[in-house]
Amino acid sequence: MNLRRTGVLLGIVSAIGVLLVVMAATERKSPGRVSSVHGRIAELDGGESCSKCHGGWFGDMRSACSECHGDIATQLTERRGLHGTLAVEVASNCSNCHGEHHGDEFQLVNRLAFAQAGVPDHKRFDHARIGFVMAGRHLELECRECHLHADATLLPEGQKRYLGLQQQCASCHADPHGGRMQFDCTTCHGQHTFAEPGLADHDRWLPLHGAHAAVGCRQCHAESTAHALEALRPGAAERGRQCADCHQAPHAPAFLLGNAAAAAQTPTGVCVVCHALDLPKFTDPGVTVTPAQHAHGGFPLQAPHDDVACADCHRPGTTWTERHPGRAPQQCRSCHGDPHHGQFDSGPFAADGCVACHAATHFAPHEFDRDHHARAALPLDGAHAQLECKQCHADPAPDVPRTFRGTPSRCEQCHDDVHGDAFAAHGERLRAAPRGSCALCHGTEAFAALDHARFDHADWTGFRIDGAHAQIECTDCHARTSAPDPLGRRFGRIPEHGAGVASCATCHGDPHAGAFDRGALPTAIDGRSGCVRCHDTASFRALPHGFDHGAATGYVLAGRHAELDCTSCHERLPTADAAGRTWRQAAGRDCADCHRDPHQRQFERLGQTDCNRCHKSTTTFATLSFRHNLDSRFQLGDQHSKVPCASCHKPESIEGKTVTRFKPLPVECVDCHGREEGGAAFRRRRQ
Repeated sequence: MNLRRTGVLLGIVSAIGVLLVVMAATERKSPGRVSSVHGRIAELDGGESCSKCHGGWFGDMRSACSECHGDIATQLTERRGLHGTLAVEVASNCSNCHGEHHGDEFQLVNRLAFAQAGVPDHKRFDHARIGFVMAGRHLELECRECHLHADATLLPEGQKRYLGLQQQCASCHADPHGGRMQFDCTTCHGQHTFAEPGLADHDRWLPLHGAHAAVGCRQCHAESTAHALEALRPGAAERGRQCADCHQAPHAPAFLLGNAAAAAQTPTGVCVVCHALDLPKFTDPGVTVTPAQHAHGGFPLQAPHDDVACADCHRPGTTWTERHPGRAPQQCRSCHGDPHHGQFDSGPFAADGCVACHAATHFAPHEFDRDHHARAALPLDGAHAQLECKQCHADPAPDVPRTFRGTPSRCEQCHDDVHGDAFAAHGERLRAAPRGSCALCHGTEAFAALDHARFDHADWTGFRIDGAHAQIECTDCHARTSAPDPLGRRFGRIPEHGAGVASCATCHGDPHAGAFDRGALPTAIDGRSGCVRCHDTASFRALPHGFDHGAATGYVLAGRHAELDCTSCHERLPTADAAGRTWRQAAGRDCADCHRDPHQRQFERLGQTDCNRCHKSTTTFATLSFRHNLDSRFQLGDQHSKVPCASCHKPESIEGKTVTRFKPLPVECVDCHGREEGGAAFRRRRQ
């Protein structure tokens, strides 16, 4: 087994040895001298180093070439440039295009090489093949004007014949803008001439037609502005400027908005709907406006304006603003005269103009009806609706407009005051009434149609209608007259015109016959004067405020008098008297008017007896306030003060009645005691 393995190894070693001997004995010879470009490379000079170009035992020529020509290898890998466009079978073998071993003078890049690459005439090479479109002046250039070594027999060491150039303009031309532009040169400049710049796809933002075609770039893209050429950059211009960005629209906003919506345009760019960009100017005769477009300006071309020529309204030869003043349909006076001489320049119809009253198709007859009149100062309702227009708007004199504005619209301006200034005290309030003073209470159907709910009797006359007054009819106080007065009034007055109202006494007699109007009594109690000091309007017999007998009559009810019922002094009458009084008047104010005089006028003075001099108590007659020493002619000394009253004041018959004698009595001592002890007087006293 070991012998067999040993034999196999010896066989392999022998074969390798034989191969090495054969290789050493074989001498490789170059087919010819290499070109000068390769020959100046020491390693390739003499053709002794074939593997450098042919790849040796384990390589190939493409890999070997790529080691020196890395830029070509990159083109092949990235599939760009001339080599990157070649078919794989062509590009995989460099020798298909570039022959070698033909001597020093042989050019590796020659006509045959271009032909193999599909370029029959390299002087007419289409640079678009490598991504550079040449046109204009570039097509007039020789290859060597850009590729300096294109025709060189011996390419200078380290130089490229065609490779190494860049397609940016600034790689060959000086930048006159000093690097301020963000776009590439080709954005604005073509290859024919630099002096005539132009953006090839400017239509993408704004077609340069008509008047725009004659505008220089800087007129729109001025320096130091937001739209300057220097401020433009690739990808930043998503939307081009619209008409209103540069031009001020002479049209009204409503016209622009309406037409923009109808044409699915923006209001800033809708100009092109009527003003095509290829027209030489804005006012070109080619500009047309359809009736629908005209309507968006606020003036529909309806009858009778649908048959009117444009020039009849928009006069030629004037400025645009004068030709197109922006009239509205209701501004008839812009073209037609005003027969009303400005009466309706203000007021409720000013906004609508002539068409507020007249049809748009004809001036007469007018269309001013009651609904229209309702918007004026005086609505036509009630009796006013039956009037002819000329009854208020009289026929004018020749060449004078009929008066409409300023015609009287308040009641008192057309109608006499049947109240005869009875409400003059409310002048400010009456003047503030919007439709006139009368309308505050009266309607327009008839003057007699009074809205009682709107008439506040207390507010307007100062006399409140309440209590029993509220239960009666107006005519109970204001009796109708048999014949109307000169103003047509039949409604009675209280009092007669020009006289004053004397409170309750104006209509009612005074059952007290002036008893409470004496000067010594108060004319007002808690702010109430006259009858209402005690009474109200509900009932004459009701005394809602009470009755202060002392304040109202001057006779204070005190003591026993305060306990008495009113009828004790004021007896009820079986029937009312002529004044309507049902209580009898009191007998008088003195005690003797109601009470019998127990003294039979002994204390009468000047025909009157003042009981209060001695009987001041209001509760009992027996309590005296008599002071003998001050209230009589006889002063009681120590002895007399001990004497009982009855010893001196004894019953006597006075005027047929037995009463106690108080006066006159003797006051002298001898009148009672006599002059001597045995005298008659003394004896009488002793008895």
